Amino acid sequence: MTALTLSTSSAATLRADALVIGVAKGPKGPVVAPGAEAVDKAFDGKLATVLETLGASGGEGEVTKLPSPAGLKAPVVVAVGLGELPAKGDGFDEEALRRAAGCAARALSGAKKAAFALPVEDAGSAAAIGEGALLGAYSFKARGNGGAKKDDKGAPLSEVAILGGKPRDKAFKAAAERALAVASEVNRARDLVNLPSNDLNPKTFAAQVQAAAKEFGLKFEVLDEKALVKGGYGGLMGVGQGSVNPPRLVRIGYTHPKAEKTLALVGKGITYDSGGISLKPAGHNETMKCDMAGAAAVFAAVVAVAKLGLQVNVTGWLALAENMPSGNATRPGDVLSMYSGKTVEVLNTDAEGRLVLADALTRASEENPDAIVDVATLTGAMVLALGDRIFGVMANDDAFRTALYEIAEEVGEQAWPMPLPAELRKSMDSPVADMANMGERMGGGLVAGLFLQEFVGEGIAWAHLDIAGPAFHEKAPYGYTPKGGTGSSVRTLVRLAERTADGDLG
Repeated sequence: MTALTLSTSSAATLRADALVIGVAKGPKGPVVAPGAEAVDKAFDGKLATVLETLGASGGEGEVTKLPSPAGLKAPVVVAVGLGELPAKGDGFDEEALRRAAGCAARALSGAKKAAFALPVEDAGSAAAIGEGALLGAYSFKARGNGGAKKDDKGAPLSEVAILGGKPRDKAFKAAAERALAVASEVNRARDLVNLPSNDLNPKTFAAQVQAAAKEFGLKFEVLDEKALVKGGYGGLMGVGQGSVNPPRLVRIGYTHPKAEKTLALVGKGITYDSGGISLKPAGHNETMKCDMAGAAAVFAAVVAVAKLGLQVNVTGWLALAENMPSGNATRPGDVLSMYSGKTVEVLNTDAEGRLVLADALTRASEENPDAIVDVATLTGAMVLALGDRIFGVMANDDAFRTALYEIAEEVGEQAWPMPLPAELRKSMDSPVADMANMGERMGGGLVAGLFLQEFVGEGIAWAHLDIAGPAFHEKAPYGYTPKGGTGSSVRTLVRLAERTADGDLG
């Protein structure tokens, strides 16, 4: 993991492999952002002119490297675009700083140390810069190449020093510690999502959770296939019975002695989704190792909460299974008896995520938490509705849905509130069971949310995050978002826990 430090040193005197500065898009060309005054001075006050000559505009995501002049200890200056210049008296948006720092960190892979002289107005902006740099520096160590080597140009940036930070100031120190804790857990989720399915199955996933629980003093429980059958978890077993790698239900819990509220987080953990008997066609199954991103996010969020020592109880439920076709697999038309006692007719075995989540939601509800949030790469319909960067937020409580949407926006995760239209529920009626796992095709993401709502305990606030779009990024990296697993929703869940601990929710 990349190291993070705060420094009061001058940009001109700090020794580093590179010096990162910000450039904004002004009405008449690029404008050097605050924090880079010493660098501009070394360029005789002509840094903006030099950057414009090199084609820089200050646009978001733009990175320009240039050799340092005399007077700077770092040999290279990296100018990163911050986007539009804020109005007079306004500061730079924290998400703009986060993304810019991420771009710079990605551009500096292979370097040992970089000094970030971006605009630091307060502890919040320092945290955004640190978080963005740590997320942008992420690199997945693929099998077969021995991982990153010392001279590997693709190795992540080793150290980030934030200039303008105050290492002895309590607020700045806490902000840096939080950035490191949250970013490390987002990267944990990314690693899990990026692992190939032959390395990560329900059993090995559960083992990783168990190891982390031991390391951070968390409570850990796991139900194997025998316990699931005995307990009547028909959803989990129905999905997982076609695989040689049987399902698991994992519980990981963090408690605080002074906590007054309890959150339950439920994650879909399909470690590979072939679609089952309703087999996915070629072109739709190559990235299905990512179908456990919801469980990865829940796991990572619980560990982050533990690292931060938040005054709230948080329980994570990971519904882990492989959805495979075989002679033992559930068939379309089969009826499953769920843990809740409801029966479900399976019309499509590729609508499996809602089945494993249903059992986990029922089990989580038995502990009567103050709120439940489930996270899942649930429907292609949500991707069609919102694209591949935005997750949908549904809930049985409008205020809770609004709070989660606002929290996501606050931490820099794009989200959008979605309805749960009651009239769509009838489309899941079944002549042979209490309900079917499929309904109206139009609005399929909303139908899935309505299905899940059926398994939430009465009187419990519940929200559903459909992260099918942003969980796995197949295009070129941008900002602090890499190609592959993104760790979507981890930051939202952690902020929710913080807000709950502070008494801002409920």
